[in-house]
Amino acid sequence: MSRTLPPYALLPAVWAVWAVLAVAALSGCSGPDRAGSADRGPGPARTASAAPPPGPRASPSPPRPPRTSAGTRWRPRPGLAWQWQLDGRADPSADVPVYDIDGFENTAQDVARLHREGRKVICYVNVGAWEDFRPDRDAFPRSVLGRPNGWRGERWLDIRRVSALRPIMERRFDMCRDKGFDAVEPDLVEGYGNDTGFPLTAGDQLRYNRMIADIAHDRGLSVGLKNDLPQIPQLVDHFDFAVNEECAQYGECAELAPFVEAGKAVFHVEYSEPTGAFCGLSRELGLSSMRKRPELGVWRDPC
Repeated sequence: MSRTLPPYALLPAVWAVWAVLAVAALSGCSGPDRAGSADRGPGPARTASAAPPPGPRASPSPPRPPRTSAGTRWRPRPGLAWQWQLDGRADPSADVPVYDIDGFENTAQDVARLHREGRKVICYVNVGAWEDFRPDRDAFPRSVLGRPNGWRGERWLDIRRVSALRPIMERRFDMCRDKGFDAVEPDLVEGYGNDTGFPLTAGDQLRYNRMIADIAHDRGLSVGLKNDLPQIPQLVDHFDFAVNEECAQYGECAELAPFVEAGKAVFHVEYSEPTGAFCGLSRELGLSSMRKRPELGVWRDPC
């Protein structure tokens, strides 16, 4: 049925029959469109004799992809195999799902290549020592530089000076995020137990390490606790995984159990112990273990 009135001509000579026409219109058809949009919105089912269809309706918006919560980040589970290579650009030859590589020496293209091969990628960043070979070395005030830490070109940082160090670390973690890394490995987060040249306390280290974890999480990056075994009970809830060197050599691997019990990976390496001396215990504890040479090149001997 048409949704518009038939075109009656209202001639002056037939004013007398206006009532008849009005009755006919009311009994036969619906009134005209109020705002030129009567075809929008629900209405009775149309039939084959209906008026020509209206113009095309606006297409509904396509479904949006599910939004990722700001707090969502990669959380590696215990037992993941990994490669740890800090001597330059990543060599993708190791058939493992996790790569830990130097954040400065690798580009966004290097990270993207590993991602295309299905790997997660961790950004190594030194947060506890100044390095004279990094491009941001001049950003550190001289007053925060302590004694040499035993590695060429490195000096301990005064981690109590958070107002000076936080902006630098934020920029470094921005770099990791902008290159596409999934996580951060902050190195040298146990300065309080070393001869740094500053009277650092365990409390100073806890505050600094929690700040480092917060900086990573604010950027959607997961973050690992490197060594610092005595403070695991206070820090396990703030970190997403652990990275450990030589716990088997020193009989300390059981101290990493809180991470595994929380469903968080422990990426573990030994330098001098043969795999036969620690792999059995590593499997029992749920560690992701391998042997590496100290220069952390491509070579690896996994459990």
